[in-house]
Amino acid sequence: MHIEQLNLKNYRNYEQLEVSFDDKVNVIIGENAQGKTNLMEAIHVLAFTKSHRTTHEKELIQWDKEYAKIEGRVTKRQQSIPLEITISNKGKKAKLNRLEQGRLSDYIGAVNVVMFAPEDLNLVKGAPQIRRRFIDMELGQIQPTYIYHLGQYQKVLKQRNHLLKQMQRSGKSDKVMLQVLTDQLVEHAAIILEKRFTFLKLLRTWASPIHFEISREREDLEIKYQATIEVSEDANKEKIETIYLSKFQDMQTKEIERGTTLIGPHRDDLLFSVNKKDVQTFGSQGQQRTTALSVKLAEIELIHKEIGEYPILLLDDVLSELDDHRQSHLLNTIQGRVQTFVSTTSVDGINHETLKKAELIRIANGEIVK
Repeated sequence: MHIEQLNLKNYRNYEQLEVSFDDKVNVIIGENAQGKTNLMEAIHVLAFTKSHRTTHEKELIQWDKEYAKIEGRVTKRQQSIPLEITISNKGKKAKLNRLEQGRLSDYIGAVNVVMFAPEDLNLVKGAPQIRRRFIDMELGQIQPTYIYHLGQYQKVLKQRNHLLKQMQRSGKSDKVMLQVLTDQLVEHAAIILEKRFTFLKLLRTWASPIHFEISREREDLEIKYQATIEVSEDANKEKIETIYLSKFQDMQTKEIERGTTLIGPHRDDLLFSVNKKDVQTFGSQGQQRTTALSVKLAEIELIHKEIGEYPILLLDDVLSELDDHRQSHLLNTIQGRVQTFVSTTSVDGINHETLKKAELIRIANGEIVK
């Protein structure tokens, strides 16, 4: 799988851009604030229909313009597929093979992307929502139905929280409506949790041996899912539903007092341990970075196993954050197999065969410099 070309219109600091890419490695070079990360972000938006940098999509539209458009052509399973994302004040439209998609979840997965940026180093030591977002983004790529259930869950969760807040303020109980919303929430929560458990088992298969290798066979990585209910990772949907319903019954008084939903996938977390020690709390910065890198490299292998093709890899200003050993391991892993985009201010000091053969794209003021 690779992106052949990308066209941008009114996107961030790009008024108009047309660029073709090498199917192996593309190095995007430029000074800060010239548009390197904007170009990487555009590829991310083309894949996921959303930015990894902002939730305010109006920021993607160039100042004083009514819309932004990203067009790309992707080779997947030996077919050339046109993709298009248009963002305006009216919302977002996604086209796959020139056909507008009714739901964004029908579009996601058309092109598979793994991004590794400096903020991804927070995957280990950052807040739980970073790890939940990681699961949601990666799982959504290989199982589009997951995106649908996640969207429905969030919609019902918002309604349920609103009702709990009303009950907290008024002191009046509407337990019939609360039960209706709880039943709806549990239906989607059980599917989400079951799919997350399956994803985690696959991720472990790849991440643990990769970490062992990067750490020069000194460290064993374990990844555990921390749910808000006591449940086995082997439990099926029906069993998970039963446990959720029982737990919600137990928590009802406390949830009304607090005015919010206290259990569910939106409060779950991932726990990383190296040699039986919690990396988040006790790991060195080196161990935390090795763990984050191992998880990202595991994603690449996981997607390849699930869809039969390697995803596109975006390395946004991250090589300078890694020492020579981790840098070499990363570049050796992707060499010749994965279309890779590397953004950097300079390739000086990165002495690796992969980058010597790369296509260099120089960016200045939102334009390609020949």
